[in-house]
Amino acid sequence: MLTLDDLLAGGVTGKKVFLRCDLNVPLDRSDTAAGPVITDDGRIQASLPTIKALLDGGAKVVACAHLGRPKGEANPDYSLAPVAVRLGELLGTSVAMATDVVGESADTLAGKLADGEILLLENIRYEAAETSKDDAERAALADKLVALGGGFDAYVGDGFGAVHRKHTSVVDVPARLPHYAGTLVAAEVAVLKKLTTDTARPYIVVLGGSKVSDKLGVIEALVPKVDKLLIGGGMCFTFLKAQGHEIGKSLLQDDQVEVCAAFLRDHPDTFVLPTDVVVAAEFSADSPATTVGVDAIPADQIGLDIGPDSVALFASVLADAQTVFWNGPMGVFELAPFANGTREVAQAVAAVHGTSVVGGGDSAAAVRALGLDESTFSHISTGGGASLEYLEGKQLPGLLALEA
Repeated sequence: MLTLDDLLAGGVTGKKVFLRCDLNVPLDRSDTAAGPVITDDGRIQASLPTIKALLDGGAKVVACAHLGRPKGEANPDYSLAPVAVRLGELLGTSVAMATDVVGESADTLAGKLADGEILLLENIRYEAAETSKDDAERAALADKLVALGGGFDAYVGDGFGAVHRKHTSVVDVPARLPHYAGTLVAAEVAVLKKLTTDTARPYIVVLGGSKVSDKLGVIEALVPKVDKLLIGGGMCFTFLKAQGHEIGKSLLQDDQVEVCAAFLRDHPDTFVLPTDVVVAAEFSADSPATTVGVDAIPADQIGLDIGPDSVALFASVLADAQTVFWNGPMGVFELAPFANGTREVAQAVAAVHGTSVVGGGDSAAAVRALGLDESTFSHISTGGGASLEYLEGKQLPGLLALEA
């Protein structure tokens, strides 16, 4: 896989570069007068090294990204306009913004770029062909993209959060241009390789989030490879049910109980489950919270976080780890009464003396929302789904395209 360094080594002054980045940031639309507000610019920040390197090298950069799921049509709720503003603030320069993807605005602005300037196309998912399963539809869109403003000299893939998708801008565009992995993608792959080959031990994986079904593939792939697998979040209640505990009104996937039971039977020394949980009558920050043992969850209560004894247990397991991968919060960290489990487990992960990797998605959002020091982790991924699929051993279409 050729990288951005390979492209820069040949000089990029005057060259037009198509850059696929990941700018899929969360927006708060509650204030209709002020308009959408970016609540976490982590992915924009993560894209800066590649963008700056290209601009500083004198390239003409046309950046392409998605935001949300506008379902193949223009929708102002999913416009990248707020992203263009924030990107400009971080770069200290103006970022031109097209009003379309492959229309007159994009074509005209792409053709007018001067050396060291950047244009951001509108949300690539405004085009239905971007996510189409029809190869011909994606190919037609790819042809339009690579022709914008008179064509391109190179493609740089830096949108790690999308490399597990067989989408036009991820797979079909690089097939038409000399292609290179951006700084972010190269770093993500290097870290994930470290988690799958010659991993320093003890190797501990911490999994949370709501659904067991979302993590089945990665559990199956990692159980034979890890020393301990710690389970928190909403998914822990299906495991607790499999152990024979009553879980009240807590989240349960009935169809996964036997699957969890089989995991626990076959790997009794690998799984570490919570011993106590924080419960409340309702999913609300105002609902009085109490801590109970996992064998004493009231029938009318919902488990919304792991308890202090569980935190201490998890921290003790993590204390000697040399490699840790964490994906998924331990509780409903967005609500203050149920954020402690995620905060303290995150701090225990950060304190690991070896390699500590936060697997993107809600975990990365939690690190920032809880005000934790990002630099204390070895790596915070920008792609939760992509990270999990890589660890499952799946072939990621976007990486295959860059390797071709």
